[in-house]
Amino acid sequence: MTPLINKRLQAYRAQVDEIVKDLHELAIRTASEDLAETVSDLRNRIHEPFMFVIVGEVKAGKSSFINALLATGKEVTKVAPQPMTDTIQQILYGEEESYVPINPYLKKIHLPVDILKEIAIVDTPGTNTIVEHHQEITERFIPASDLIVFVFEAKNPYRQSAWQLFDYIHTDWRKKIIFVLQQKDLMPDEDLQVNLNGVREYAEKQGISAPEVFAVSAKQEQEGQTQESGFGPVRAYISTHITGGKAPVLKLHNNLSTVANLNSKIAAGIALRQKQFEADTAFREDIRSTLLQQETKSLKQVDVLVENLLAGYGRITRQREQELSEGLGFFPLLKRSIASIFNRNASMKEWLERLASGLEDDLNKELKAKLNDGVADLADSIQQMAKMIDLKIRSSQTILRDDHELFSDIAEKRTNVLRELQEQFSRFVSRTENFTDDSLFPDKSSVSGGLAASSGLAVIGLVLATVTQGAVFDITGGLLTAVGLIFAGATTASKRRQVMREFKSEIQNGGDKLEEEVTSNLKAYISNLRSRIDENFIKFDLLLEKEEAQLQKLHALNEDITGRVAALIGELSTAAPAASTEEE
Repeated sequence: MTPLINKRLQAYRAQVDEIVKDLHELAIRTASEDLAETVSDLRNRIHEPFMFVIVGEVKAGKSSFINALLATGKEVTKVAPQPMTDTIQQILYGEEESYVPINPYLKKIHLPVDILKEIAIVDTPGTNTIVEHHQEITERFIPASDLIVFVFEAKNPYRQSAWQLFDYIHTDWRKKIIFVLQQKDLMPDEDLQVNLNGVREYAEKQGISAPEVFAVSAKQEQEGQTQESGFGPVRAYISTHITGGKAPVLKLHNNLSTVANLNSKIAAGIALRQKQFEADTAFREDIRSTLLQQETKSLKQVDVLVENLLAGYGRITRQREQELSEGLGFFPLLKRSIASIFNRNASMKEWLERLASGLEDDLNKELKAKLNDGVADLADSIQQMAKMIDLKIRSSQTILRDDHELFSDIAEKRTNVLRELQEQFSRFVSRTENFTDDSLFPDKSSVSGGLAASSGLAVIGLVLATVTQGAVFDITGGLLTAVGLIFAGATTASKRRQVMREFKSEIQNGGDKLEEEVTSNLKAYISNLRSRIDENFIKFDLLLEKEEAQLQKLHALNEDITGRVAALIGELSTAAPAASTEEE
């Protein structure tokens, strides 16, 4: 390779390395350990040669195929009747032969074989091996591969475990695959052709266009029967499509393809996570809207209740006002003065006391009846609000499941927060103190703890009745005291105008105070209670706030990688022909 081409490839490889580095950061942000490990492996292998990964079932003849392909005259990978490949073996070029254990599941073999200057070969355990961890390790090695060589036993290429691995490689990773039917010397040509066609047809059904399928015999190749062994077409394929200076550029293409595939998976996961976030945001807005709507409804009910109270108050006080005005006339006063000489109960004082007592009785009866009706409606409205919120929490939509490939941890965290919210809200509506403590009352005087034996929502009606009646009867009591003082001065007809003026003034003041205190107390209670209910969502709101920030970062990094991968693939596509020409 010329220095110019080498320099250009190094520049491209550096760009790929930078992209994979950013993909690794993105993988870490997804909180998926498996994905982060896969990307880390990919990054570690960028500078390795073009990698053949040999896969297939135990006894399919993978090790024999590798030994025959390398043609060293030695048994590089052990062959035996029982499974011998108990680790992944990566075979690389080296000036001297060496075996280097990397970990319990991987060892590197260095050989001075020319073909290994351009490619590396990875021998994997069989897909149906019973040795623990092997299939998992094999599958973890596949993302960094450049070509999958799928080896089948020629006489039976239809075993389910092999095709399950094929589905994983092809569907999940979209890797380039060639198929090799090994041990063809053990079959009649007609039967071999049937199996070759069967593999080809299945591969085509799975979306592989013009699949490359070879039939070989490692035994014949190693015995010198090169014309019959079938290894000639395999070597020709490798020479035409991979070696001869093409491998480095192809490897960069493959790396970028794998990055694009991983990034695409992440994008799909982000899109699903975004939908969950949008659904949760809509759910939260729905909760706020429901609370505000129910609060507005309750506040209107307060207005209706106060309007009814004032109507009853006005009707009764007008009746007593008319009775007082008529009773303070000259002749009625004169008549009572004369009658009182013979009967103490007919005196002016007794009449005024009866008038005041009647006013008190009428107000109590009228206002209490209206309070009972109004408070019942109001309590029902508040209870409906709490029950509706509880139902909405329980029926919130789950899109991102806790078994999601990438975001299972995030989904599980959301599920836990939502479950905690359900439990917390259920506890909230069941506890009396959440509806009766000091912070819910504008005057900071909480309702008596002995008000009711009930708890939670059941106590709301009694709370509202106490809040309302306390205000109403404090006002009427004060009003009657003031009226009593006015009546004490109502001894002569000459004071009639003054008495009536003061009476009307007190009645007006009482009505104004009734309206103000009942309205302010009840509305403040309802608004405070709505805020208290909303406070149950603090932890959920924090989750949404963090999720929004995380999604913005994930989207930005994912889109940036997508753009850079596409641009670099375009550059490589134009550079590859030039590289091949200069190499030739």
